[in-house]
Amino acid sequence: MSGPGAYAAVDLGASSGRVMVARVGRSRLELEEVHRFGNQPVRLPDGLHWDVLRLYREVLHGLRAAAGRAEGISSVGVDGWGVDYGLLDASGALLGNPYHYRDARTDGVAGKVHAAIPFEKLYELTGLQFLPFNTVYQLAAAAGTPQLEAARTLLLLPDLFGYWLSGQLGAERTNASTTGLLDVRAGAWSPRVLRAAGIREGLLPPLRPPGEVVGPLRAEVAAETGLPPSVVLTAVGTHDTASAVVGVPADGDRFAYVSCGTWSLVGVELDRPVLTAASREANFTNEGGVDGRVRYLRNVGGLWLLQESLRVWERAGLPSDLPALLGAAGEQPAGGPLVDPDDEAFLRPADMPAAIREACRRGGQPQPAGQAGLVRCVLDSLAAAYARAVGDAVRLSGRPVEVVHLVGGGARNGLLCQLTADACGLPVLAGPVESTALGNVLVQARAHGSIGGDLQALRALLRATQQIRRFEPAAAA
Repeated sequence: MSGPGAYAAVDLGASSGRVMVARVGRSRLELEEVHRFGNQPVRLPDGLHWDVLRLYREVLHGLRAAAGRAEGISSVGVDGWGVDYGLLDASGALLGNPYHYRDARTDGVAGKVHAAIPFEKLYELTGLQFLPFNTVYQLAAAAGTPQLEAARTLLLLPDLFGYWLSGQLGAERTNASTTGLLDVRAGAWSPRVLRAAGIREGLLPPLRPPGEVVGPLRAEVAAETGLPPSVVLTAVGTHDTASAVVGVPADGDRFAYVSCGTWSLVGVELDRPVLTAASREANFTNEGGVDGRVRYLRNVGGLWLLQESLRVWERAGLPSDLPALLGAAGEQPAGGPLVDPDDEAFLRPADMPAAIREACRRGGQPQPAGQAGLVRCVLDSLAAAYARAVGDAVRLSGRPVEVVHLVGGGARNGLLCQLTADACGLPVLAGPVESTALGNVLVQARAHGSIGGDLQALRALLRATQQIRRFEPAAAA
């Protein structure tokens, strides 16, 4: 090993982004946030888009802050959400702002794709759960458009930012596994799926594994950020959940995880995919992980329900202080109304609190009383959904679970953690909050020799250096 090193992590979330600096050695793992920024989509006449140029400017600003905060940075890694993409023309120029996965253009498209390749066969090939905004459906929605006709390369968003930073084209495997275009057994783009969806095979770039050194930053990037010309871009688990699962401080393999942010990803870590009919019917996904692992999980509509409720209340001039609302929600009695966080009514409502109350009414339940009651309804519903997903993951995979690790922003929410422990009937270990950035820098540090070992070794360093809270299930629950 080469000794302690400094690394920069660019972590792009669906609601916010951040640039972090880490100092990593055999017994050292220190993480510092140097820049945080919001991530708000833009609605244009043709639909909902990501403002990627502003995001890239924020990334450069964050890397400039990182250069000023830490000496000796040797590598940068980028992670972000899955499924969304940018299209490049023959010169490498971006063809328009990428669409947001919540855009309505994919409505009704899945049926057309499944007419060409039945979902049963699609699942057998890709192992991917059905989500109406998966990349394969987005591309089907774009079929015949001038933009797609002019495109020569498709880059998932973390790879797009990596291309702008380094000038190198490629598709990192963990994020590629979220597209519905990757053969889960072969670990390669699936010609069968591409033909069925009408996608040119040459549109997709070569695949690269997490841990691969992509190349040096472009000279213009080094000059603008103040980073040394020797700094390289290193592929990490560019899907944020892949990095978050690396950042789970588990001891052994009998654990489930909840990566809790705008979305919640709930599942277990496996050595091979589960492609049974029962797994398909339960809508579980087999996504790629670091070191060839499989993230066997279900997407649950996470803190989006709470984030959107707060936004609506703030706009209406109602109290929107989250700690106060959580305190009041904790005083609410148990056994209140529950909703399905994955109800399509919650995908893009104009008024989230109204959508939640309507879902309760449709289900023959009392509507939540006031803001505190609605917050409690959201958290109870999330905890119940997590428990269902953990139970299904155990049943379908055969992997025993003795503890649930809740990582990401939701780990700050003590009420959610306790309700999850109660619903699962298992201890919940909460934290680290910045599990995604930690997983990002751990893969970089191992690639550059600051640390060594397998995932167990990386997680042992997390347990030794990060703050983790334990929540025991209440006896009454």
